[in-house]
Amino acid sequence: MGSLRPVQGSAEEILALLREWDAAEDPTPLVVETSGSTGAPKRVALSRAAMRASADATHARLGGPGQWLLALPASYVAGLQVLFRSVRAGTEPVLAGDGPWPDPGAMTAQRRYVSLVPTQLHRMLGEADRARRLAGFDALLVGGASLAPELRERARGLGVRVVATYGMSETCGGCVYDGVPLAGVEVATDEQGRVRIRGPVLFDGYDGQPDLTAEVLQDGWFVTQDLGRVDEGGHVEVLGRADDVVITGGVNVPAATVAAELRRHPRVRAAEVVGVADDEWGEVLVTVAVTDADLDELRDHVAATYPRSFAPRRLVRVDALPLLPNGKTDRLAVQALARG
Repeated sequence: MGSLRPVQGSAEEILALLREWDAAEDPTPLVVETSGSTGAPKRVALSRAAMRASADATHARLGGPGQWLLALPASYVAGLQVLFRSVRAGTEPVLAGDGPWPDPGAMTAQRRYVSLVPTQLHRMLGEADRARRLAGFDALLVGGASLAPELRERARGLGVRVVATYGMSETCGGCVYDGVPLAGVEVATDEQGRVRIRGPVLFDGYDGQPDLTAEVLQDGWFVTQDLGRVDEGGHVEVLGRADDVVITGGVNVPAATVAAELRRHPRVRAAEVVGVADDEWGEVLVTVAVTDADLDELRDHVAATYPRSFAPRRLVRVDALPLLPNGKTDRLAVQALARG
């Protein structure tokens, strides 16, 4: 049986509940459970006003309401927003399921949208029929993890309109599109370079966790765990997570930056980088990667762009990176693989 506290059930059940919730006189916030990709899951309370602000701002940015294809789990915020945007647009979402995707040309609305994570996009671009279908959408939102520039260029070359999104459950999903905040959203950084967000899309708090809520909601700002910068024009660049900084031999190394560089290697199909405790170095950088390259080759590749101290000291080869049900990389599982 479906529920909105927390959000769970089949896509059809959740969609029906969202329609009732949007039409209700004064509904209580719904609750989304986070994936727990970097720690213990949290229960994020999202008001109807915040969900509406997010959905409506998304449609305004993309060029107008449209019909959405659901290709993500409906119980996580990205999939949930696909359904709620459909409610706001008055359109019937198409559920991808496990079978072949429908042709976008067969969808009934004038504008057609879909939301994916980078892993899905990478796999689909390798299949000619799916790549062709992706090109039929007016916009393809990609979020949940960093989007490699090479993957974006590959998609663009096939006629796929990719919009890279940044956000989290606490911001009703993506709130920055291609580096530009949605209408009403403000993004800044604090003295430590940590990204702060405020605006109508913010969550009410963590359900049943007032102390944690007080830690991250400060003077109207949501203080994230991400590091970034905002230029004079307001363009946002996310550099990685504050807890992804590995201190090795006294050098602070942003693991996400190293992982992004490794993904640019022509023989690396997927990679993550984490820190593992080490008696000599304090921590050492370990890459868990889908690759046939050896460690020395990968170290030289990183060192060609960054200081040699940024190069990983260990390599764990895998057939595929571990994923959570929502398609994000399971960082805890990666950490376990790195520790061996």
